[in-house]
Amino acid sequence: MTKRTTRTFTSEFKKQIIQLHAAGKSRKDILIDYDLAPSV
Repeated sequence: MTKRTTRTFTSEFKKQIIQLHAAGKSRKDILIDYDLAPSV
């Protein structure tokens, strides 16, 4: 298994993700679309 490098996310990116989820996009789809780990 390869180790991922730690990524940092801007406040704007985090707000965008929250808005997508609030608008009805599923958590699973957001994780896939943005290549995020489930713990993020």
